[in-house]
Formats: sequence, C-alpha cells, structure tokens
Amino acid sequence: MPSDNFFAKNLIPSPGVFSCYSHGWRQMWRYFLELLLILIVSFIFSLPSLGLYYEKLGKIISDVVKIDLLFISFEGLGAYIVFAILYVILFEWPLEYGISYAFLKASRNENLQVKNMFAFFKNYSNSIMANLLTSFIIIVGFIFFLIPGIIFSCKLAFVPYLIVDKKMDAVAAVKESWRMTGGYAIKIFLMGLLAFFIAIGGLIALGIGIIISIIWIKLAFAALYYSVDSDNEISDLTAKT
Repeated sequence: MPSDNFFAKNLIPSPGVFSCYSHGWRQMWRYFLELLLILIVSFIFSLPSLGLYYEKLGKIISDVVKIDLLFISFEGLGAYIVFAILYVILFEWPLEYGISYAFLKASRNENLQVKNMFAFFKNYSNSIMANLLTSFIIIVGFIFFLIPGIIFSCKLAFVPYLIVDKKMDAVAAVKESWRMTGGYAIKIFLMGLLAFFIAIGGLIALGIGIIISIIWIKLAFAALYYSVDSDNEISDLTAKT
C-alpha cells in the first residue's frame, strides 16, 4: 500500500474517516457553485415523485394525472402511483448514480460540469439493474435482522461509482464493490454514522446548513472510493512491474 506521503503529494486522500471528510471539505469550497447547481437540478427532477412520500401532495397530483397505455387507461391515485414508481426506478434512482459520479469528479479535482450528473445514460440499463439488485440485497439483509442489512449497505457502497465510472455491468459492479470494500466496511459504517450527526447539525443550522451537509457527506464518500480505487490501480501497476 502506498505511504501517506504519496497520497498527500498526489492530492489523493488516505482511506480514513477523517481524511476523507477533510478532503471532502476542501473540495466542497473549490466546486461549491457547481455542486450546489447539481443539487438544485436533482431536486427539480425529484418533484414528480414527491407525492409518494407526502400523502396530501400525492392526492392533489392524482386528481390531474391520467395515463393511457395502449387500450388501458389509469386515472386518479392509482395512475399517479404507477407513474411515480416507474419514474423512480427508470430515472430518479439512476440519476443518483450520475450525481455520485459528479461528486467523484469533484473529489478527483477534475473538470466538473453539471452535465456529468447525466453520465449514467452511458450505462443506463446497468444503472437500473444495479439499483434493483442492490436494493433487493439490502432489503433482504434488513428483513433478516438489522445487522446484515447494515453490512450489505457498507459492502455495496461503491456500486454507483463502478457503474458510471468504470461502466461495469450490474453483477460485476456488485462483486467488485464487495471486493473493494474488504477491510473498509467498518470505516464506511463510521463515515455513515458521522454523516448522521453532520446532517443533524445541518438541520439545526437550517437552510444553507443542510445543503452544505449533503455536499460534504457525498464528497466524503466519493473521496473514499477515490482513495481505494487509486490504491488498487497502484497495486496493479506494481504487480505488473
């Protein structure tokens, strides 16, 4: 494994909880406007499905929703639920993979553009299948007691990056994430735990506080993937030589 000096010289964070959050904090201020715009755009794209989470809004929307599928017509609340679920599965969940990729580019100090959040379209079908597969695995883990669900969530944390960054297929991304997180699952759990308190702090600060919290947390997790992936690439090069 490369030394801490190597990581420091090459602007790659070491794969630790505080080093990744420190890296995320620095990169946040370098790319704040771009990342803020990405969050705003993602919020706009989340509007069609908000009725799934807020009952009153869902009823209001369902009054004006009508879906015609060939000879079958859906109206009212049932039509809206069908539309919203399909929208989440076919667009909103894959979009989250694209957002993760955009934050990864910021973590790598690369040229970041808002359009990077739509990079999931380059591996669209696998973005959908990976979401379905990881969701199923994690849900099953939570059904069979809480701890397996937490473990599965940590082990599959790198799937979004592998799908968009490496353009892997869904099954390969799940396997690779499981392999890459070997030895890092506890750190991912601790990062998630720290993220909870950062988010609470953001809520207390109101308004801009929660925005900063979201950006910081996403950058920290992107930094961990960046660190582990860089370490793997260096190890592969060393093995070949």
